[in-house]
Amino acid sequence: MAETKKSEGFTDEERAAMKERSKELKADARASKDRAAGERDVLAKIAEMPEPDRTMAERIHEIVQASAPELSPKTWYGMPAYARDGKIVCFFQAAAKFKARYATFGFDQEAHLDEGTMWPTSFALTELTATDEAAIAALVKKAVS
Repeated sequence: MAETKKSEGFTDEERAAMKERSKELKADARASKDRAAGERDVLAKIAEMPEPDRTMAERIHEIVQASAPELSPKTWYGMPAYARDGKIVCFFQAAAKFKARYATFGFDQEAHLDEGTMWPTSFALTELTATDEAAIAALVKKAVS
């Protein structure tokens, strides 16, 4: 006879994630109708980040907006993201949110980065140099081409 384990319900972290996702879905509906609302949500999330994540996220926001103004800012899993027709193209993940040693700038399946049979979809960031910024701008432009 198989032993069954009693579920103790959701953890505090899981409940917080569900609440965050619920807020995000409401914000997504607003952002779909009002680009400015999406940008306000993204900027608010960035403002909550500790350093150095905040500075990198602010700069990435500027780079994405300049490189692909057709992308709409929105939050995605509590992080800044940029979408086309409601689908995520690229996103930033703060190191602090996941207790990681580096932040991440990544691309989702809507990004047109396919090259051969293997290509990178995310990049670890510990800081942003001018060279890094130029590479991000070029990748974002390619992703929306």
